[in-house]
Amino acid sequence: MDEKDFLADRFEAHRGHLHAVAYRMLGSVSEADDAVQEAWLRVARHGADDVENLGGWLTTIVGRVCLNMLRSRGQRAEQPLGVHLPDPVISPVEPQDPADEAVLADSVGLALLVVLEALAPAERLAFVLHDLFAVPFDEIAPIVGRTPAATRQLASRARRRVQGTPAPDADLARQRAVVDAFLTAARGGDFEGLLAILDPNVVVRTDWGALRPGEVVRGADTVAGNAITYTRLAGSTRPVLVNGAAGFVSYAKDGTPFSVMAFTITDGRIVEMASLAGPARLSTIDLTPLED
Repeated sequence: MDEKDFLADRFEAHRGHLHAVAYRMLGSVSEADDAVQEAWLRVARHGADDVENLGGWLTTIVGRVCLNMLRSRGQRAEQPLGVHLPDPVISPVEPQDPADEAVLADSVGLALLVVLEALAPAERLAFVLHDLFAVPFDEIAPIVGRTPAATRQLASRARRRVQGTPAPDADLARQRAVVDAFLTAARGGDFEGLLAILDPNVVVRTDWGALRPGEVVRGADTVAGNAITYTRLAGSTRPVLVNGAAGFVSYAKDGTPFSVMAFTITDGRIVEMASLAGPARLSTIDLTPLED
């Protein structure tokens, strides 16, 4: 095995971790893939002979690549009007292999990713690397061009924003029971049944992709009425895990995917919902894990 093959094997051993960092930074599976590949190209060009902590070094490289991508994204103003939701990670309810289980163990809720999308690039980097991956501030500081103390402040500002994110119930079976009750009530036109499982201040974010502005709906009454209308448009549904939490994929009557629904459930009530709907948006989501 030559030196480059040896380095490639070492890099591959860290790929899953690096992709997790990039996904939290970018909120896009495809862009996370691109960031990890760019990191490999940089490593392959320069080598890693003098690196003692390869994992930490690779993490900072991916962080730098992602920071550049976020800044470039902002300069191009390429985000669509209205609501844009991060790419979800869709998994079968029952993991099919150890790789699926590893993804679930390392999943991050869609509600948190929504909050991260609102952070400035440097704040997001400082928070993700330090709070989610325990990278010291003195290693993050050179990436953002700040002192360690200033970098700590970036993370602190981000943390204050993130602290308002609803904490989901950890019991997946309890989550699934609430989602099933939501579907049953919506299909049956049971307005009162929906109100019983919706938080009074529930928020629903819908992302239709580039061809149609997304929207935000608030309040249990409005959400319940919309849910009854929505289920009449969709055909069948399939329970799935969306970023490790209970959700479902709905299908049109011709069998094509209609939407992906993600839920944040706290104390047995739905506090947030995310809907990614329409062909334009669904074309960017990987649904292959659901293929039989």
